[in-house]
Amino acid sequence: MENRILTNTAIIAFQRHLIEEEKSAATVEKYLRDVRAFFAFAGKSTVEKELVMGYKNRLMEKGYAVRSINSMLASLNSLLSFLGWEDCKVKSLKMQRQTYCAEEKELTKTEYMRLLDASKNQLQLNLIMQTICSTGIRISELSYFTIEAIRHGEIVVSCKGKTRTILLPGKLRKRLLDYAEKKKIQKGVIFCTRSGRALNRSNIWFQMKKLCQAAGVKQSKVFPHNLRKLFARTFYRIEKDIAKLADLLGHSSINTTRIYIMTTGTEHRRKIERLGLVV
Repeated sequence: MENRILTNTAIIAFQRHLIEEEKSAATVEKYLRDVRAFFAFAGKSTVEKELVMGYKNRLMEKGYAVRSINSMLASLNSLLSFLGWEDCKVKSLKMQRQTYCAEEKELTKTEYMRLLDASKNQLQLNLIMQTICSTGIRISELSYFTIEAIRHGEIVVSCKGKTRTILLPGKLRKRLLDYAEKKKIQKGVIFCTRSGRALNRSNIWFQMKKLCQAAGVKQSKVFPHNLRKLFARTFYRIEKDIAKLADLLGHSSINTTRIYIMTTGTEHRRKIERLGLVV
């Protein structure tokens, strides 16, 4: 145990390992953020099971959601496995499957339309939101939307070791091509900065948050991933095909897709009341 002290060198080696495992840039960033949080907690202490359990308890004391804690522990356990410290790994928290999501976090179609209206003078942001919401892509997949692919009408995305083809709605394709012509973008990624670099997640997130007041939408509902979830719920309400939806979203497990299509507590309560079992 005397040599089990976490160092920056070990974290950098872990980062290289994740990249060699072909993890997406977003996944690598997330794992490293979680690992560095534990690194700050551990300091120069010897890493042993008791220390990791103490960190797990600290996360619980801070009031993190169970899902968030389990996600952070998964990143940490991955590091411990990489270092060969298997005996230090801890179990995730047990969690009963939710049947509905918190209403304050679910973005409705009406609220989405208000966000679009509030961004009508910010054409790039407006089209980014429409692109994510009408195709269900991850924000990291915007970089695959090149002029060449848009002209073809199909976007081939390689993410998390899988390749899938995204078909563009005709109306979206036309609007993107009109935007490219207006901005004189003739090749490469369509959504980019003035310097020609692809927009990053934080930049888009920040721009969306600035729309909240004008749109009359709570900030807790406004972030790029919620547009992907709105696509999922809308598709499922029409098609009722969770397997097809999992394919469209690029999910390996339908259990992940189930999380995306949960309705709010209000809607869930309405369905229960329709049973008519209270006299």
